[in-house]
Amino acid sequence: MSSRIVVKIGSSSLTTEEGGLNLDSVAFFAAELAALRGAGHEVLLVTSGAVAAGFREIGYESRPKLLHEKQAAAALGQALLMRAYQNALAEHRLKAAQILLTRTDFANRKRMNNANMTISELLKQGIIPIINENDTVSIDELKFGDNDTLSALVANLVRAQQLIILTDTDGLYTADPRKSPDATRYEEIEEITEEIYGMAGGAGTSVGTGGMRSKIDAAKIATRGGVPVFIGKADEAGDLLLAYQHRGKGTYFATQLSSLPMKKQWLGFMSSPLGRIIVDEGAEEALLHGGHSLLPVGIKRLEGSFHAGDVVEVLNTNRERLGRGIVNYDEEQLQAVIGLPSSRVFELIGDVHRLEVIHRDEWITLK
Repeated sequence: MSSRIVVKIGSSSLTTEEGGLNLDSVAFFAAELAALRGAGHEVLLVTSGAVAAGFREIGYESRPKLLHEKQAAAALGQALLMRAYQNALAEHRLKAAQILLTRTDFANRKRMNNANMTISELLKQGIIPIINENDTVSIDELKFGDNDTLSALVANLVRAQQLIILTDTDGLYTADPRKSPDATRYEEIEEITEEIYGMAGGAGTSVGTGGMRSKIDAAKIATRGGVPVFIGKADEAGDLLLAYQHRGKGTYFATQLSSLPMKKQWLGFMSSPLGRIIVDEGAEEALLHGGHSLLPVGIKRLEGSFHAGDVVEVLNTNRERLGRGIVNYDEEQLQAVIGLPSSRVFELIGDVHRLEVIHRDEWITLK
């Protein structure tokens, strides 16, 4: 296999405006996935659509708003969605397996590794893993951004060569092309800046939950992990393969970074920080550009309650996030030595096992 590709398909591409699966669309995307496989690539699919597929079938007149109603619709719709995919892929002599994940699966390193091993074995056996959020138990469904974030986490987890996020628009524009005839499309983006975020709008349809902003968030996660991203449209035969070949109908997000080690992926994008450390300009420079560890002398103040071994976020004095790291002090210990030079730290806390508040090997820059 020449490349490992993660494809994400949103609700609006799979269902009708009124709700319910569009089986012709499912068949089209199955053929596109089969074309990627036929070209020699490993393929993983991250799909939305369980709630949209199930809410009509369960008897709701419109997409439900209440959490328990969405979970009930997902429970029915997920079965319909998988059956449709399996039937459509069988036409191309392909098999599919279902994997349901939640945010907590990524926050737990052991469960994350187990998921990765399962996916690797399925790919080894020539089976397409179809991954969706476990909406029936997740309370953070909307925070995943219509599975955009999930697709980025999966792409980093499996060390994909590309993440392809399919949507109903052909990429990111300088303005809303539906309202501005002068809007032009970004062909390739080297760096995701606040200006780029400013171009993103909200959710595009009543069926899906994600908009372009959540897709840019996903692109930022994936590219930070060394995975290039395509965001755009596939509505004609061969479009998915063209997207992989850098000739697609959409916008490409480049990366110059190499794949992150598993520990750094978990630390940066999947862990749950339990506190915040605000640092001065000297510590910011040392962390971002000097390759140094964080020492007590550079700390201004603390927020939250944490213990040694917990993950914390580090902010500058403007409250901009600099990164995350594993802290070596309890919060009470650290409060006692904020701003002090190393010699004074040893005098006050004789039993500290490491001088560094966050060692550079247990730090990831996110700015």
